[in-house]
Amino acid sequence: MTYTILGRCEKTGRVGIGIATFSITVGRYAHSTKSNAGVTVTQANANENNNAIALRLLAQGMGAAAVLQTLKDNDQYHAYRQIGVIDRTGAVAAYTGANVRGWAGEVTGPNYISTGNGLRGPNVAEAIAKGFLAEPDADLEHRLLMALEYGRDAGGQGNATAHRTERSAALQVSSTLIHPDIDLRVDLHDKAVDELRRVWGVYKQYEAYYAERGRSPRNAPGQEAFMATLKTAAE
Repeated sequence: MTYTILGRCEKTGRVGIGIATFSITVGRYAHSTKSNAGVTVTQANANENNNAIALRLLAQGMGAAAVLQTLKDNDQYHAYRQIGVIDRTGAVAAYTGANVRGWAGEVTGPNYISTGNGLRGPNVAEAIAKGFLAEPDADLEHRLLMALEYGRDAGGQGNATAHRTERSAALQVSSTLIHPDIDLRVDLHDKAVDELRRVWGVYKQYEAYYAERGRSPRNAPGQEAFMATLKTAAE
């Protein structure tokens, strides 16, 4: 039981993933973005090798559809998996295997894939897409979080009679650096989507400070001094 948004910002080229699930520690599966390449995910019965393979192929210039086909061709159990790929141009390719359990499927468009399994119905995937498209001029990470929140509010995971809460969630965004701009995860929480939004809100206050501390450590204030400026600004 997992729902996911893969997205690309058409204006900046940034790529990212937001993912939430009843399982724990989903962040270990969400290392799936690469600058100037694209974003991918394999879920349901996840094949942890797929993300690394897909990102390598995307970085070499292979398109989304060809990457998806390569992953399927090299995996005898692909019918048990859900796969999504967006390449550097915003082209998308998505697949849900016949043996994936519960309601499973995807909604796609230029620059995004809404995908999930074990969901309460197709309306959840539709809501995730709606959330991603709701504020097209916002930062990509906010749009990804909104997509998860729309999916949660539409019923999220479970079946026709019962909801299963999100116990872990993750957010990753890449732009031009060799490492992600944003890489946040909630490994175990009763309301993981809410907690991921809270963690992101705190992290945004520190994001520029941490980047500057890496670029210019000689001039960067200590962390306690920086935290004091946040407290002063809030007063």
